[in-house]
Amino acid sequence: MEIHNDRHIYSDNPAVAAAFAEWLVNWLKGRSRTTIALSGGSTPKLLFQVLAKQYADQIDWSGIHLFWGDERCVSPDHADSNFGMTKALLLDHIDIPAANIHRVLGEEDPASEAVRYGQEILSTVSAVDGLPAFDLIILGMGGDGHTASIFPHEMHLLQDAAICAVATHPESGQNRITINGPVLNHAYQVAFLVTGASKAEKVQIILGKQAGHEAYPAAHIKPAGGITYWFLDEAAASLLS
Repeated sequence: MEIHNDRHIYSDNPAVAAAFAEWLVNWLKGRSRTTIALSGGSTPKLLFQVLAKQYADQIDWSGIHLFWGDERCVSPDHADSNFGMTKALLLDHIDIPAANIHRVLGEEDPASEAVRYGQEILSTVSAVDGLPAFDLIILGMGGDGHTASIFPHEMHLLQDAAICAVATHPESGQNRITINGPVLNHAYQVAFLVTGASKAEKVQIILGKQAGHEAYPAAHIKPAGGITYWFLDEAAASLLS
């Protein structure tokens, strides 16, 4: 399937967060039940703050089920926890039922938790052709081209038949739980939020489909809806033609 990359370029990180928040609110209109997988990272921090401060009362959170595309294998009160960051900046400030928050139990045994979280996803997210099909997955991209916690040295996770797997950060060795490639690509919508000059080279290679782009996990994200949304700041987009 040919994927269309829909690019949106803004001046800086806060502008990206504000624009995506507006896009998200409009996208949610008219939906009664929605499943979303969230990302960690610097841009989502700003996004969560914007949603909490400007849109908390404009969204019907009762119909939204939140998951995480990946999580560090740490306790929820650890500084590295994606859930902990989201809770502090967003979840504590909105009226969302506790049952709608599906966190990765990063404090548990990683291998067992990957299986459990996969089962939780499968029991909550509507399946299409046997795979859970998220309505929206929000992704970031690292300077090495990784997305979720699928790193270039673990490309096999792009085809892993399990819903989730244990991934290893290539530098720190930290264990992470990640949603695998087939489920990422089974989502109806995928939106990348990518900011900063350190991402510019990989953005250019991936979006330009230049030689070697297949070496980067983010280049392999091809959602079922046929469109990948890229929300970029000018620094990350600086090398695009």
